[in-house]
Amino acid sequence: MRKLIVPAFITLDGVIQSPGNPDEDTTNGFTRGGWFWPYADEATDAMEDLFQRPFELLLGRRTYNVFAGFWPNVAQDSPLRGTADLFNRTTKHVATHRSDSLDWSHSRALGADAVAAVRELKQSDGPDLLTQGSSELVQQLLATDLVDELILIVVPILLGTGKRLFDESAQPTAFRLLSSTTSSKGNVVNHYVREGKLGAASD
Repeated sequence: MRKLIVPAFITLDGVIQSPGNPDEDTTNGFTRGGWFWPYADEATDAMEDLFQRPFELLLGRRTYNVFAGFWPNVAQDSPLRGTADLFNRTTKHVATHRSDSLDWSHSRALGADAVAAVRELKQSDGPDLLTQGSSELVQQLLATDLVDELILIVVPILLGTGKRLFDESAQPTAFRLLSSTTSSKGNVVNHYVREGKLGAASD
């Protein structure tokens, strides 16, 4: 059985929208894109470590479009070339029913019922499934109790607006803190593993 791991750069107020680039996702008039880079430091090692073992990507359609327009075009001499090679050759499972519109190599559509498709993927043999961005898809996965691990790089800023990682649809679930480290610029890297259904509150 595969694990489904959600790694994310996240602000103190829960925003995960467009951490890397001003034009990454401007939905709803979001103008704060690229907010992570002033705080970039060794905290990114937590993300890079995930890519050192076999994985497949699980992406929402908007994130897929952004990635498909960027990673195949990374220059050979770019410091991002290693990550580009990993992303280009791994399987990408995309929350769309339009398989004919996926022109990035090794891309597969999850179909009309993305949640059911992910549930089936988790039961199959293969490497772990990693999300990147894809806030709406991740919220669906949290609502259906399909997330096994969270790796949250908490950046010490408030944005006030933007897409959040968690919303009111999340399934009540207990997670255990596996590790927590603080980076040189004050990012806190928290690694959580799922423990199961949330128990009833004690009297």
